[in-house]
Amino acid sequence: MISHKQLLRGYGRSASRGIRHLRVHTSCRSNFGCKSMAAEETTSISFTGVHHVAVICKNLEESMDFYQRILGLPVNPDRPHDKLPYRGAWLMIGPEMVHLMELPNPDPLEGRPEHGGRDRHFCAGIQCLRPLIAKLEAEGIKYTMSKSGRPAAFFRDPDMNTLEVVEIEPWR
Repeated sequence: MISHKQLLRGYGRSASRGIRHLRVHTSCRSNFGCKSMAAEETTSISFTGVHHVAVICKNLEESMDFYQRILGLPVNPDRPHDKLPYRGAWLMIGPEMVHLMELPNPDPLEGRPEHGGRDRHFCAGIQCLRPLIAKLEAEGIKYTMSKSGRPAAFFRDPDMNTLEVVEIEPWR
């Protein structure tokens, strides 16, 4: 693994081939979890997944109720909530996380598209869509189904952030 600092230090451009490459250094600290690599090793960018999605909320308690009670997302107790200059929480969504951040929302709350697939959103996989749809309907939460015909639903949290949930097999 390459640390963020290593990435910033060693990013360069190969003039001869016009490709981007990384000069990886062996001085990474163990708390970054990186492995030592040759100083001039060329590598490609290799994402391993989405670590978390940041979601702005006006009221942390209201958002926690939505994400925990309605969606069933548990709090990740290993993530620090007191190291940032605002209130927030880390919730597990499968192997990834949603980071709730109680901050002023720069986005308009009115005038958003009715179908969340035409708005900023994040997408999570789910094994079966039926229980989620039943919960949304029981709670009176509006949703729309995917316009492409995929088994996917779009809905909004209390702060008008759009979530897409698609029925797919686990991929991790």
